[in-house]
Amino acid sequence: MLLSGICIFLRVKQPRVKLDDDTLEEISLMESLQYDFEDIRSATDDFSDENKLGQGGFGVVYKVSYIYNGRYITVKRLSKSSEQGDREFKNEVTLVAQLQHRNLVRLLGFCLKGEEKLLIYEYIPNTTLDHFIFDPTNHGILDWETRYKIIGGIVLSLLYLHEDSRLRIIHRDLKASNILLDEDMNPKIADFGMARLFVMDETQGDTKTIIGTYGYMAPEYASHGRFSVKSDVFSFGVLVLEIISGKKSGSFQNGENEDDLLSYVWRNWRDDTIPNIIDPLLTSSRYDIIRCIHIGLLCVQENVNDRPTMTSVVSMLNSHSLTLSTPS
Repeated sequence: MLLSGICIFLRVKQPRVKLDDDTLEEISLMESLQYDFEDIRSATDDFSDENKLGQGGFGVVYKVSYIYNGRYITVKRLSKSSEQGDREFKNEVTLVAQLQHRNLVRLLGFCLKGEEKLLIYEYIPNTTLDHFIFDPTNHGILDWETRYKIIGGIVLSLLYLHEDSRLRIIHRDLKASNILLDEDMNPKIADFGMARLFVMDETQGDTKTIIGTYGYMAPEYASHGRFSVKSDVFSFGVLVLEIISGKKSGSFQNGENEDDLLSYVWRNWRDDTIPNIIDPLLTSSRYDIIRCIHIGLLCVQENVNDRPTMTSVVSMLNSHSLTLSTPS
C-alpha cells in the first residue's frame, strides 16, 4: 500500500507536457485556414459550370463570392485522383499560406472532406498573362513599360521563393498561364501544385515522374527528372523571351519552317537580326529590350551552371553598367 501511494503521488506531481510556441502557432494557423466544405459548395452553386474559370491537370478553378463577407475568391477543386494524402496536403498548405509577397497569389485557406480537397485563393481580376501576350486583340494592351514591369515582378517573386522565404521553394511549373495580372497589371505567380519545398542547404532534387509543360521545362528536368532553382531560372528565361516576342514557346511556328522559340531567338541573336525577335508593337526602349533578350538567353542555357541565379538577374536588370556574359 505504501509503494502504491508513492507511485500515485509521483504520478500526480509529474509535470504536464507543454506545447512549444511554434506548435501552438501552427495549430492556430491551421484552424484559421480551414474553410467549411458546405459553405464553399453553396457559394459555388454546387460547383456549377457557370462559376468555372478554368480547368487544368490538377483540377477545376471557380470564381465565387464568399458568403461571409461578399468578397470574390478563387476556389481550386483538386482532382480526386491526386495522390497527395491529407497530412501532406495540410503541411504544404500551412507552408504556402505563410508566403507573403506582393507578386505571389495569396492562399487564403483550404478545405478537406472525404476525397474532396479545395484550395481557396484571393481573386485576381485580369486573368492570366497568356490571355494578353498571345491574344491577337489583347496583346496590344501590353506596351514595353507594362511588359518590363511584369518581368521585374516575376524576378522579385522568384528571388523571394529561392532565397528570401523561410524555405527554398522551387515552383517547377512557371509559365504564362500561371502568371496572374491584378487590376494594375502587376504579376502574381500562382499554382504551387508542383512546387517542391527545400531546406536552405538543399540545392537540387530528383523525380521519376516528369510533370510539366513542354516548352518551359529545363532540359535536365525533361531528360533526367533533375530539378533545382536553376530549373525555375530556365522557365523564367522562356517567359522573358515570350513576353518580348509575343510568341508562344510550346507551339511556335516560323512561317513554313517548324521551329521552337528558343532556337529562333538564338539564331537571330547570333546572326545579329535581333529585330526579328521583338514584337512589332514594341517600337521604343530598344536598348532595354535587347538587354532583356540577352538576360533571357543567359537563363535558358543548356548547362545548368552557366545560368545565373535570380540574385544575379536582379543585378542585371537594375544596373545597366554591369557587363553581361556571352550566352552559349
